[in-house]
Amino acid sequence: MAQRASDVDEFVEKVKELYDLDPVRVRFVMKYKHAEGTLTLRATNDEIWLTYTTDQVSDMRRLEALQLWLMSAMAGSDGDTLAAEAEAAEQAAAPLTCAAIVRHTIGLGVEPEDRRRTWLDDADACLARSSVETARAVFAHALALFPTKKVIWLRACALEKKHGSPEQLEATLARAVEHCPQAEVLWLMAAKEKWLAGDVDGARSTLMEAFAANPDSEQVWLAAAKLEWENDERDRARVLLAKARDRAPSARVWMKAALLERECRDFDAELSLLDEALKAYPAFHKFYLMAGQACERPVPAPGSAPCVRTDKRLGDAAAARDFYQRGLRRCPKCAPLWIGAAALEERAFGATKARSILELARLRNSGNPRLWLAAIRLERRHGNAKLSENLAAKALQECPDAGELWADAIASAPRPARKGKSLEALKRCDNDARVIVAVSALFVAERKHAKARKWFARALALEPDLGDAWARSYAFELVDGNEGTQQDVLERCVAAEPTHGELWTSVSKSLEHARADVATKLKICAQKIKEAEDA
Repeated sequence: MAQRASDVDEFVEKVKELYDLDPVRVRFVMKYKHAEGTLTLRATNDEIWLTYTTDQVSDMRRLEALQLWLMSAMAGSDGDTLAAEAEAAEQAAAPLTCAAIVRHTIGLGVEPEDRRRTWLDDADACLARSSVETARAVFAHALALFPTKKVIWLRACALEKKHGSPEQLEATLARAVEHCPQAEVLWLMAAKEKWLAGDVDGARSTLMEAFAANPDSEQVWLAAAKLEWENDERDRARVLLAKARDRAPSARVWMKAALLERECRDFDAELSLLDEALKAYPAFHKFYLMAGQACERPVPAPGSAPCVRTDKRLGDAAAARDFYQRGLRRCPKCAPLWIGAAALEERAFGATKARSILELARLRNSGNPRLWLAAIRLERRHGNAKLSENLAAKALQECPDAGELWADAIASAPRPARKGKSLEALKRCDNDARVIVAVSALFVAERKHAKARKWFARALALEPDLGDAWARSYAFELVDGNEGTQQDVLERCVAAEPTHGELWTSVSKSLEHARADVATKLKICAQKIKEAEDA
């Protein structure tokens, strides 16, 4: 019985139904008539004849996918079975066989428009099963068909960084930047890997090639300046940042230039750069904050490192106050500016003026937990326990899901009330790393070390960029762990390179620790935690 399909979708569905009825007897043929420009397809089991004729290019993808599906079905293997065979070859130490299986079967049953997404998912699944060679073969095939897709190169480089050798990673990155020369992140990865391997000249050479491909890239300019900065070539870094301000000007470039001068202890140049930056970017709040902090910075003690400090505004509270006020007029929603202005007034006049600034800040920025936390701590510092408790209650009413407020409430609550506070906090924000760290501290106090370690691990998994969580975990291991657990936390922290956290930033952004590596910063933070607990 002959049947003619009216469209490609109907033909595909009927062919699959026919195959499912009797796979052994089904045959499938195609014939292209060049003169007419038509393609005719027939499928039969000797009882039913299915026919479809088309001259539409748009039908080709569906028909190609059907042919791949039939090939896979007739071979007696589905995608999962073929993947298992490839992984079995890998386990048998036959990587070439594994790659060949992947190369010849990876496209079976996959729609052309779904190939990239499906293959990336396949690679992730292989890695989850520790089938590194199979995942590598999947990436190799995907890159052969999609050589200009940055996301695939990034995933392939991540695989080589974690499971491959330095040579494999370097080779993959070299191919990546060759095919995606405008992908700045790939150039930066290539330069960083050479730098970490101790090849500073190689990193410079890579960045020079990156400049040629991306002459106006802010990221490349900053990476080149950082390379020289970290290798104590500060004059080179200064020249590069000056060129960057001309070729790729941005607020971030100006900020890095000012930070370089601060680290070089040329405070005059720092303030001068900030003055120019504020003219170009008057709405960038960090410039006002940095200028205010520069003016607040006390005069260096005799015998300290030499510095350039002739600008009369340096060390002048009135000049700092002016920068904060200008910043608040331009950026009234910036909590750090309000907190900095309040801290300045607290040091100058005590709690009264600071309290009024923070009240005004909360009126203009309702629902900001950082401002509430600053007000609570202000009252606590000045012995107003009852007022700080009232503020904490109001803060949690206005910001019921703010993890930093709950973490502070747990830490400051009387010992018998901490468990209840922690339960309430976990109901509100059980996936906030700050709350998890605060709960971990309770387990430490109760000497439930296994639970504490488990909860610290959970916090680090939730927010690996939170330096305070790493510091708390490391401080715990120093007291209650062993060399193995201490080294494990230290190494994972170095790999994570955290940048956030109240305690962490107070150390990382200080002048004396500006050049410290991640491991050193972690140890300093842990020491500060110990000193605070012993006080």
